[in-house]
Amino acid sequence: MLKYNKMEFYTNPMVYEPAEDTFLFADNLEVKETDKVLEIGPGTGIISVIAAKTARKVVAVDINPGAVECTRQNAEHNHVKVEVVEGDLFNTVESDKFDLVLFNTPYLPTDEDDVIHEELGAAWEGGADGRQTIDRFLDGLKDHLNPFGRVQLVQSSLSDIPKTLERLRNMGFKADVTASEHYFFEEVAVVSGHLVDKS
Repeated sequence: MLKYNKMEFYTNPMVYEPAEDTFLFADNLEVKETDKVLEIGPGTGIISVIAAKTARKVVAVDINPGAVECTRQNAEHNHVKVEVVEGDLFNTVESDKFDLVLFNTPYLPTDEDDVIHEELGAAWEGGADGRQTIDRFLDGLKDHLNPFGRVQLVQSSLSDIPKTLERLRNMGFKADVTASEHYFFEEVAVVSGHLVDKS
């Protein structure tokens, strides 16, 4: 059992356990009471549960069935409502739109030799440049945001934070690094953006 801000969370050996990047994200969430929130890759569900304490609705999508179950369990344990579905990025919410999308991305560069071919690996395996899932996420993001919608994602300096900022700005977002911390050989950052271009 893991504790954060007087809340308790069950963990699961087949689900990414909350670490420094999770708590950096949790400490810097920007959730409004009117928000309909989507979290991609909730893992244990800590971010979705925190968001659900404020937001009007939270939907969580994870490719790992263990994470789906863990998020459901932790939402129930912390007395909040989170709609949890199994899926890959936006494929199970294709026609839905949100005010805020959250994603602690799999941002570690991984060679073929590093891939573990289990659901757990999806939590951190980012492909050769660490951007494999980040870029797929950005490709679908705007289609799932309401006008003036917002995004917050976590990534590492190992996977080119300036490129993410540039892509978001080119998509019509005002985007900046809103929090960051240095760990060993990398900087982990929270990138926050909001749509200013309605087109």
